[in-house]
Amino acid sequence: MRAALTLVPVVEFTHPECAALFGPLFRKRERGQKMQSFPANLSHYIKFYVFLQTNFYRMMDLLIPDKVHDESRQGEALVLEAVTGKNNGRKLYIESYGCAMNFSDSEIVASILLEQGFETTSDYNVADVIFINTCSIRENAEQRVRNRLREFTIAKVKNPGLVVGVLGCMAERLKSKFLEEEKLVDVVVGPDAYRDLPNLIEQVDGGQKAVNVLLSREETYADISPVRLNSNGINAFVSIMRGCDNMCSFCVVPFTRGRERSRDPQSIVKECTDLFNKGYREVTLLGQNVDSYKWNVGGERQKVKGERQELVFSNEERQEKVPVYKEETSIKEGFSTGEAKVSPTGGDLEGAVGAEAITNFANLLEMVALISPDLRVRFSTSHPKDITDEVLYTIKKYDNICSYIHLPVQSGNSRVLELMNRTYDRDWYIDRIDAIRRIIPECAISTDVITGFCSETDEEHKDTLSMMNYVQYDFAYMFMYSERPGTLAAKRYADDIPEAVKRSRLKEIVAKQQEHSFIKLQKLVGTTQKVLIEGFSKKSNNDYCGRSDQNAMVVFPVGEGYKPGEYVNVLVDRSTTATLIGKVVD
Repeated sequence: MRAALTLVPVVEFTHPECAALFGPLFRKRERGQKMQSFPANLSHYIKFYVFLQTNFYRMMDLLIPDKVHDESRQGEALVLEAVTGKNNGRKLYIESYGCAMNFSDSEIVASILLEQGFETTSDYNVADVIFINTCSIRENAEQRVRNRLREFTIAKVKNPGLVVGVLGCMAERLKSKFLEEEKLVDVVVGPDAYRDLPNLIEQVDGGQKAVNVLLSREETYADISPVRLNSNGINAFVSIMRGCDNMCSFCVVPFTRGRERSRDPQSIVKECTDLFNKGYREVTLLGQNVDSYKWNVGGERQKVKGERQELVFSNEERQEKVPVYKEETSIKEGFSTGEAKVSPTGGDLEGAVGAEAITNFANLLEMVALISPDLRVRFSTSHPKDITDEVLYTIKKYDNICSYIHLPVQSGNSRVLELMNRTYDRDWYIDRIDAIRRIIPECAISTDVITGFCSETDEEHKDTLSMMNYVQYDFAYMFMYSERPGTLAAKRYADDIPEAVKRSRLKEIVAKQQEHSFIKLQKLVGTTQKVLIEGFSKKSNNDYCGRSDQNAMVVFPVGEGYKPGEYVNVLVDRSTTATLIGKVVD
């Protein structure tokens, strides 16, 4: 397993200034060579300290996880059991970077290739095919992949027949250009073309490079049962939709994952039911914007197997368009007593139903929750313009739907939000926060924050800090703005905030969030939390760990009468800055 932290020395050593500073401190001594005395080395330590001070927040961009990223899984290689009778003698090595959606996609890729007779290996040196599933959300995410590719060079030299492929968002963004920039790479495959992998591998075996980055309006892989990778057998990701129509000006996702399309709810319920029957006790429903999930009951959105088509809009056209969903709306009984609140995209926040019956996200949540009260349901990610009161009331209605919402704010200033094309303003976001607090008072809320966006002033930055004070998020994913090629922001706005100012603002935001996170955890000391045991604590096999309903990590002693996959009540007696610590009570 390759944690992101282990990559920092690799990345920084490519920086000449860093290499000059680190070299004298960490260079291996030759046999018999005496270690330099402390005074002789003192100047290097001082320079190293100054370097860390001045570059810490640039490096932090590597260390702060992306949305729903589990940093402990970054670069994780999967290992699966071979399908009996289908072994073709070839070994597959696949590792994933980025968000939970990428890890979910790798499970789909594994399922497709397992059916073709591949075996998996955790050692790329013995592999016949190497795939990296990539992230393109920030420049550092892409640099991480490029650094990793260089590490495969020796394996390629030893085995000229080795197939090296790049999957996912970075592949979609760069397309065939990737083959020109990285000569090691043989195949480039976008997120909607994984069914074509067997054909593409065969094409490479024939001596040609292969590319398929066609985006689809229909592909959801609903008929493919994902193989769960390196799973603890307790938690699983379930994709409910693909793509995104929001067109935030800073984001590459609509260009790398295509137009938004929802998956048949029956296939989602079936997958979740199968997982529960296999012993899984928590599912996380995944989508770029789960609140905009919609499925026509008539099944008009169902895909003809194998159908594929390119996007209707060119990138230039799509950057000028913001999707608008307008339907005949009526308020569902029990969710409103006044006029309908209309979202910036024309939806009804109390839970509108159209002229035709549809399954919306609130309906889907209920369908999954009804599988069993012992199946915990989480979801990610919500969008402030689309999260409805109906969804909130559904969460309140079912104890097994976790009281936790990730609601990205990005900025607390309305002008900056408009530049970001977020389609809501500060007051709108506060209204949604107030609704969550009113309907689900105990709900934990996390967020994403981007600091130093194009033309952001000091006063606008203070608006973000004041928003954080208003909400007091349980935790947050915080970033300096990183311009991405091809996005609306890159084409229209100058990335004009100096790096030093970005770092300073990020420092304030991080400090503010650390303060709030600690306060939130401290408030839980003395309370009893229902915890799903996920396994041993990372620090000791004498302790179990698991998450509370509000997504807080809880650590407690191993004992008789309970084991991973079961629920226990834990009395919290203290907390660290990130973890609750307690003991099991009846």
